[in-house]
Amino acid sequence: MNSQPVASIEISGDPNKLSDSLSTIRSYVMTASQAASLDKQAANRLRLAIDEVATNIINYGYGRAGLQGIVKLSTLIDTDKLILTLEDTAVAFNPHQHQLPTNFDAPPDERPIGGLGVFLAMKNVDAWDYEYLNNSNINRFTMKRPSGASSQ
Repeated sequence: MNSQPVASIEISGDPNKLSDSLSTIRSYVMTASQAASLDKQAANRLRLAIDEVATNIINYGYGRAGLQGIVKLSTLIDTDKLILTLEDTAVAFNPHQHQLPTNFDAPPDERPIGGLGVFLAMKNVDAWDYEYLNNSNINRFTMKRPSGASSQ
């Protein structure tokens, strides 16, 4: 395995700084995607997934719970995949155990609130793993790299 880490960053988990935090996250994801030679569509899908999960971490995991903390982003570029990890110490939340929407034909006011962002994030990445380890939520998002892409 020829893997290459990309510099990690930490951003504020303060909901009052959400706009700045998301801007930093988006830039980081696009830089990592470019380093992994992802095409523009794959990079945008990854950015949307990370954006959704980071927003939930900051607004709900930290903000609604009255907690303070950071969100750490790290990247690993392997010969065939890009793995971007979000790590936080907010309230434990396994998105894979969350009730996802199933009836998209129902009018919006008849659908349960919540879950659509997690559903879309799951659909936008090739793999999404979650674990709770050492009092931290760890979300790993994997995107396949194009054939013939080289690690920089």
